[in-house]
Amino acid sequence: MSGWYQQQGGQVLLQLHVQPGAKRTGVAGLHGDALKIRLAAPPVDGKANQALLAWLADFFRVPQRQVTLLSGASARQKRVAITGSTVAPETLLEQA
Repeated sequence: MSGWYQQQGGQVLLQLHVQPGAKRTGVAGLHGDALKIRLAAPPVDGKANQALLAWLADFFRVPQRQVTLLSGASARQKRVAITGSTVAPETLLEQA
């Protein structure tokens, strides 16, 4: 187990620090006990949250309905649950 993710049965819980408005979307490394993700989407009208969930669904190879924003809808610190993925969360750090 790591500080930025937990695995519980078939679910992965991620602790994220999100930076919207970046040049491109990708992992920027660790930020304290969270994984920092830069998003190309602006923080307007929920576009950054939608982009985050779509990016995570693509990375974890699951339908977007299996990626849920648990907390932090209007904050940079977010908790996200991903259900039914066989992709290891540690591989996100390889994207940094």
